[in-house]
Amino acid sequence: MSEVQHAVILIAAGLVAGAVNAIAGGGTLISFPTLVWLGRDPVLANATNAVALWPGSLAGAWGFRRELRGSGGWIRLLLLPTLLGGAFGAWLLLHTPVRTFRAIVPFLILGAALLLAARGRIRSLLPKRSSLGVAIALQFAIGVYVGYFGAGTGILVLTTLGLLGLDDIHQMNGIKGILTAAGNGVAAAYFLLSGAVLWPDVVWVAIGAVAGGYASAGVARWLGRAFVERTVVVVAFAVALALLLR
Repeated sequence: MSEVQHAVILIAAGLVAGAVNAIAGGGTLISFPTLVWLGRDPVLANATNAVALWPGSLAGAWGFRRELRGSGGWIRLLLLPTLLGGAFGAWLLLHTPVRTFRAIVPFLILGAALLLAARGRIRSLLPKRSSLGVAIALQFAIGVYVGYFGAGTGILVLTTLGLLGLDDIHQMNGIKGILTAAGNGVAAAYFLLSGAVLWPDVVWVAIGAVAGGYASAGVARWLGRAFVERTVVVVAFAVALALLLR
């Protein structure tokens, strides 16, 4: 396969991933398997994917700026554990043997797909309030997951916010966008400083992701959030099964 064909495939994967992240979350389940399918080392592919999709998560956080009014206290409470967790997760990824990471990738994808599929059920089971300590500890663990893999992070952050008693979904999505962008950002910075990214792939996926995120509003109205979520879940299950059988 030529470099031009690789570029076209990666731009397309980034386009879909950027739109999916903006509409429903789970774009990593599109772009990361594409990088692996193209023969990239899975650890480098995951780091590359995190860097390439970060501009889209930052744009998503900016898109919710109106809903963030009055949310400064919650953001300050959860930002530090998210940053610390994201840094540790990124470190952990680059210190995981390739063979080990390759073996657990199908299960990470499968777990993320299950999170997306069960997000409505999970939300309905959330207690109205929990202690700050539990929420902070949970957010640190989520930060580790963001730095290590990250797909399906949104529902996990919403879980933390639900434990703190928040119930305005628009405000929760705004806070989620900030925290996710922060966790992804510190992980991306670590990957960049470690030289663990494949720059040509970063550029192509990022171009697609930015375009996909920009066009996502129209796509969301046309397809609907539920359709996108179901499609991502089906694709993720198929990818996980293919990797398990490979």
